[in-house]
This record gives sequence, C-alpha cells and structure tokens, in this order.
Amino acid sequence: MAPAEPEKKPEQKVTVTPTASAILPNGELVEMVYDPVERKTRFVSGTADAWGYEESVLLSPLERLVPYSPTNNLVKHGVVLFASEPTEYGDEAALISRIRDFVHRYVDMSEDFETVATYYILFTWVYDAFHEVPYVRIRGGYGTGKTRFLLAVGSLCRFAIFASAASTVSPLFRLLDAFRGTLILDEGDFRASDEKSEVVKILNNGNARGFPVLRTEVSPKKEFDPRAYHVFGPKIVATRGFFQDRALESRCVTEDMRGGSLRREIPLNLDDSFHEEARSLRNQLLLYRLRHFKDARRYDRAGARDLEPRLQQIFGPLVSVIDDASARDRVVGLLGKLNEDAVEERSESAEAQVLGVIRELVAKGPEARLAIQDITSAFLARYGHEYERRITPHWVGSIVRRRLGLRPSKSTGTYLLRPEDVVRLPALYARYGLTSAEKNDPGPPAVKEGETKSSAA
Repeated sequence: MAPAEPEKKPEQKVTVTPTASAILPNGELVEMVYDPVERKTRFVSGTADAWGYEESVLLSPLERLVPYSPTNNLVKHGVVLFASEPTEYGDEAALISRIRDFVHRYVDMSEDFETVATYYILFTWVYDAFHEVPYVRIRGGYGTGKTRFLLAVGSLCRFAIFASAASTVSPLFRLLDAFRGTLILDEGDFRASDEKSEVVKILNNGNARGFPVLRTEVSPKKEFDPRAYHVFGPKIVATRGFFQDRALESRCVTEDMRGGSLRREIPLNLDDSFHEEARSLRNQLLLYRLRHFKDARRYDRAGARDLEPRLQQIFGPLVSVIDDASARDRVVGLLGKLNEDAVEERSESAEAQVLGVIRELVAKGPEARLAIQDITSAFLARYGHEYERRITPHWVGSIVRRRLGLRPSKSTGTYLLRPEDVVRLPALYARYGLTSAEKNDPGPPAVKEGETKSSAA
C-alpha cells in the first residue's frame, strides 16, 4: 500500500496595501513619487544618499506595499501633491533660500511670517519625527491674499492635501488617514454647524500623535462599524475670523493678511512655470527628508524657555528644524508675542478676576480667610455690576476647581483653600498676568463660545 501523500496547506494570500509613505523596521523610509509626464508612480526607498527606486516593498511575508495608481483620481487631478524624484539641493542654507525666494515671489506678507512659512514648509517634510505639530493660520477678508498664500506655501509642503469649505468634510478624514500629509484648508470658517464640528475635531485631534478621530460607518453588511481615522499632521488654515476654541487658537501661529495693493512683481495669475518650480522644490525637499529625518529632533535648538510650557511643547518641533540662529531668534520672537497675547487674553477672563480677588485676600495676611464664601462676597462687591447672572459660591467654586485647578477642602461646613493651594498661587498669578501691580485689576471676563456675561457658566 502506497504511503499517503502529506496534506497540502492552503497558500496564504499576500495582502497588497496601497500607501504613500512608510517607515520600515530598519529605519529606512519609503516615499511614493509621481511623475506627471510619464504618468507613473513608484517608491523611493532608503535613507540619506543610499536610496533607490522600488515598484513595491515587501513589509512582511504576507504584506506588500504598493504606491497608489497614477490613475487614482486624487493623484492625477493634483488633490494631493507629490515629488517626482529626489533632487540634489546643495546645502540646507541654499535650499532655504530657494524656498523663501519662491514664497516671496508669489505672496505678500510680513517678513517675520515669511520666515515662519519658509521653515514650516521644511518642517512638514520631517514632521512625523515628532509627537506634536503646530498649525499655520492666515486670517483676513476677501481679496487679502489668503488663497494665494495657501497655493504658494501649500504647493511645497509634503503630500499637500487641498480642501475648502465648499468640500464635503467626510473625505478629509479618509484623505488624512490614507496620505498623512499636510492639510491645506481654505475658508476654515465652515458655516454648517455639523461640518464645523467635524473640522474642529480634525484640528483638535490632529496636533498630537495618538489621538485618532472615531467615526461610525456602515459596513457592506449594513452593520455600524466604528473606525479610527489618523488625523495627526501639519495643517495650514485660512479663516476670516478667530477660532472660538481658545485651545485651538493656541496651536496656531497666525498672520493677519494685509490686503490692499500687491507688490508689482507678484503675478496675478499662476502659470505652468509656477507648478514646475514647485515640483522641482518638492523634489529637493524629498532628498532633504531622506537625509535629515533621523536627526530632525534637535532638542538643543528648541530653546525658547521663556515661553509657556504649552507653547514650548507645540512650537518646539518647528523651532528645532531651524538651523540659522538669526531666523530661529526671529521665529522665537514671534512666538513670544503669541505668548504675550495668550497671557493678556487670560488676564481679561473670569478666572483672572477670581484669582485677583484671591490675591487681595492673601495680601491681608494670615488672618484672612480663603473660603469660597468669602471669595464670592469679595468678587460680588468688585465685579457684580458687570454680570447680569447671579454670582453664587457654586459658580465661583467651579471656577476655582475646574478652571484654576485648585482643590478647596471642607472644614466645619466651609470650603477653604488648602495650604498646598496657596503655594500654587504665584504660578497662577504669572499665568494669568497678575505678577505686576498694574495687573491687579484683571479686567472684564472673556466671552466664551455660547456664553455671555448674562448667561450661566
């Protein structure tokens, strides 16, 4: 009797995954490039100057990465922009000079913000080496040059994804998740409340790694299927007004566009030479990424220790890619102004008013009782005429606990600030701009989204 043949195991199918970029376990980079002349996509794989072209990359025995097809609608219509090949640029200073000349030739803005825009472009090509990213925001009315700024600056950013308020918001989640590039968002003041809330989710979750947006979708079997969308990455946004969310405002370095007459050398229309030069610079920036991705996190350059910790955290990655000391000082100076504006805004808030009252009570000496009831009485005497709502210990207590982060404890039926709370007060004074004598009067409270002085907080 012939021996039985061994049972054949079914062959496992290799999963093919379209991708635009990947970092391999050995540290090598994989970057998709697109040649619009030959209408061909492929990968550039490697690091520094040890790179080559690949039609696909085997990630594991069962997974192969392939570039998106050149017939992909997003690729062929320029919704997402790619480099076509790595190109030599010389030294970093020469590359920065060419980027700045390009931006200056097409956009009219302040000199300081021109520096910010130039280095933000550079930053987008290594942003994924960091865990936080800042945003660039331009603000102004119609005809002030916002769209031109987005086109000129955005065309040099890595995997620029162009969108506007006229677009449907839903595809933005898929685009950011698939390409993980730079979102260029025109007219960020979305009118529809649902769309606005979705854009705010992208902006609020997209500045730090590890905070995907969860959305529920319907599967082919008509079942609801929650899915996480990766929205982390650099963003350049144009708006006509301010963001109502203070935290979101603090993530942006902003330029108010001047409007009015343009410099004579700025062309009114963009021709093919603009797009060709932009692609040439993207090619040089791709080589910059291959050479500098590993050393992008230059913490010794982040500096700016006089900035608040939050601003250091948000803008440190941008500052760290600036090699030129004078340019770095200019950007840090601009961020310092942003820091001053944040302190000034806080000094006009209800929190600052409550803190100012606490400071006055502390100044009376050890006999002063730092009870919520006493703080409320002093607040009512000083600021009660400014509010149409009732000033109650519950409202003041919520400001002390939730907004100032203090933890009064109950003693003989009264809530009192603890000694450890008093120790924290000097840091809060500095944060809310109450460190100097002229700041004793914090001013009127800021009006929050959906809240006025006459409404309940």
